[in-house]
Amino acid sequence: MKITLKPFKFKLFEVGQDQCAMKIGTDSVLLGAWTSIDHKPFSILDIGAGTGIIALMLAQRSYAELIDGLEIDDAAYEQCTENFENSPWNDRLFCYHASLEEFTDEIEDKYDLIVSNPPFYSEDYKTNNSQRDMARFSDAMPFEHLIESVSKLLSASGKFSVIIPSKEGKGFIDLASKFGLFANRILQVKGSPTSEIKRSLIEFSFKQGVTVQRKELIIETNRHQYTQDYINLTKDFYLKM
Repeated sequence: MKITLKPFKFKLFEVGQDQCAMKIGTDSVLLGAWTSIDHKPFSILDIGAGTGIIALMLAQRSYAELIDGLEIDDAAYEQCTENFENSPWNDRLFCYHASLEEFTDEIEDKYDLIVSNPPFYSEDYKTNNSQRDMARFSDAMPFEHLIESVSKLLSASGKFSVIIPSKEGKGFIDLASKFGLFANRILQVKGSPTSEIKRSLIEFSFKQGVTVQRKELIIETNRHQYTQDYINLTKDFYLKM
């Protein structure tokens, strides 16, 4: 018997996720809410869009006229396109079905904002679900390939935001600097006050020598008891915040 997964309901839109290997999770919501739009981007690209959740959040938050998703997986691409079409911002959202390499070679325009919640389980462990493995393991989109592509697709004054495991943070920042991208803001995320830092959200630009803004976010004090910082960050999206 096939279990149909219900769409995930946010305040202003809902996201179907039954065709995607990676379901709606805290990482995507954090990135969609934290990413800066202070520079008023005209064009946004979400690399590895999955359900399209991050692009949808940025459509809600910004006045960007062009918001593109890029997804290589067939089923995820179909789902992302459907979620875009069913949203209040369907005239601004579009999903491309291509690899990052193909897309980078063919697209001539530059984006003012690029976001990515990339695959990052680089350990040898694999499951029997090849679709989920592609969505979760960095060999599907190595960090160097991601950063190099971003350096070609980002406008001169653009910003690039990413969420990765904190243990990968320094290596990712060092790698980005080789392609002329430098960290401007970093948010370190802990599940609870006593847990270790698990995720790093990092914003890059081509501006070198900027003092890096570093902050820490704790999600819960106890199970389902969210901190005020987390509530403030996500309250425009989650129904129960």
